[in-house]
Amino acid sequence: MPEKTHNITEDSAQNHIGLGCSDFSLAAYIEHRPAMPGMEYLNQLQPAASGEIHAIGQACGNGWRKVFNVYAKLIYALDSKVFPHSTNAPSWQSFRDDFLLRQYSQTALLFNPPNLDASDTVPRYHIIMGRTYAKKLIHEEKLTVPLIWLDNEFAINSEHRLVICPYFDYRQLSNSKIDRLANILAGFARHA
Repeated sequence: MPEKTHNITEDSAQNHIGLGCSDFSLAAYIEHRPAMPGMEYLNQLQPAASGEIHAIGQACGNGWRKVFNVYAKLIYALDSKVFPHSTNAPSWQSFRDDFLLRQYSQTALLFNPPNLDASDTVPRYHIIMGRTYAKKLIHEEKLTVPLIWLDNEFAINSEHRLVICPYFDYRQLSNSKIDRLANILAGFARHA
C-alpha cells in the first residue's frame, strides 16, 4: 500500500491558522494556542501586530515567552543562506521584537497540522514542536509522511524539509539543541 502524504492544494494553502507571514519560509507548529482574546477563534494566518509577541508573553506566562525566545534564537542561529532575514537584526532579541511572525518576516507559528508539499516553488521548512504533539498527529493520521528518527528527540523527512524536535523551551531545546536543529535545517538547504 503506498504511503499517504498531505499535499497543499490551492484550497488548503489558505488553511494555515496562526501568527506570521503568509509567504513563510519557516513554520513552527504548536499544539496549543495562547489563551488570549481573539486567538481561540482565529481561523487564518495573520501577521503579529507590533508588540503582540510581548503582550502574549505578559498575558500567557513564561512558557510563551520561552517559545518566542527559542524561535528567535533558532532564526539567529541559522546560516544566512538558509534564512537571510536573520541578518536584519543585531541580536536574537531584536529579531524577536521587531521581525518574528510579522508580515514579510518569512516566519509563522501555526496552530494547525502541517500541509506539506515537496514541490513548493520556494522551499518551506517545517518544525513540529515536541515528540508528543508529533505522535498525536501521527496517531490521528494528520501526519502521514515517513520519518527517520535520528534519536528519541529528533526526526526528519528530508523530502518535505520537516523536523520534529523538542518543544521550544530552554530545558527541552537547549542552546546546543538549537544549534543541532539549525544544522538539520541547513542540511535540507544544501541538499535542495
